[in-house]
Amino acid sequence: MFDKFFGARYCEHSGYTFTNFFMWRKMRNYRRAIEDDVLYIFSGNEETFAAWQPIGAQDEMQDAITKILRVAEENFGDKKFMFVVVEKIFAEELERYPHAKFNITPERDNFDYVYLAQDLINLSGRKFHRKKNHLNAFKKEYPDAKYLPITEEIIPKCREELNVWAEIHKRANPDNAFIEYEQAAIHEIFDHFDDFNLKGGAILIDNKVAAFTFGERLNSDTAVIHVEKADPTIRGSYAAINQNFVEHEWSDMIYINREEDMGVDGLRQAKESYRPIKLIEKFNATLA
Repeated sequence: MFDKFFGARYCEHSGYTFTNFFMWRKMRNYRRAIEDDVLYIFSGNEETFAAWQPIGAQDEMQDAITKILRVAEENFGDKKFMFVVVEKIFAEELERYPHAKFNITPERDNFDYVYLAQDLINLSGRKFHRKKNHLNAFKKEYPDAKYLPITEEIIPKCREELNVWAEIHKRANPDNAFIEYEQAAIHEIFDHFDDFNLKGGAILIDNKVAAFTFGERLNSDTAVIHVEKADPTIRGSYAAINQNFVEHEWSDMIYINREEDMGVDGLRQAKESYRPIKLIEKFNATLA
């Protein structure tokens, strides 16, 4: 059902895959409904009721906004209402809406980073000099390292690496509850890996997974990378899994969407260092 709606249009927003909604459904308390061939997705907590961008024909969007506002008014009382991380095309629909005014603000922490697939494969030129050095250092230090697609046989080894990665980051950030939640969400994906339209890859050193990743086709020319984890004590492990995954699984794509940085300084620096060709803007909107 989700794939039917998401696949009916060219969407650049990394969040609009079934995998993403499945992974984060418990944390965000998603609800969904379909009416007049429009998919509505809601999330929220004790203080906030949030509507995601409705998915359907563009000429249905003004009516969809009316329906969402009616649901919010009739069911959620004093909760704060907002549209969350919507694409620019829907933000423009909100600006045109005649029955209410919205405060629309860009959410820079949620902008998606999009790269040319061939840039990530070849790492050519001065702008990728440091990345190429990291990759070459990895190859020199671990000449027997090998890339393998994720299969049922590889998944237990990926789980072991995930748990190592999580423990390192929990010790460094003991108050960050998101780390444990993400760990559980990835394990759940591994529980059902064959049920998703995912491709995955892993780097093995001495038969142990040093890094793994998975993603899927987002639209006709773009793949989205949902997860990438690597042993931070192995220099170049992130560079190796990044380059190998795109080369082996996504060389037929023009673009690679590596999702957002969530406002984390180190993650932002890492994603900017790969020289994105564009950022996919996202916006929040509240009633003025």
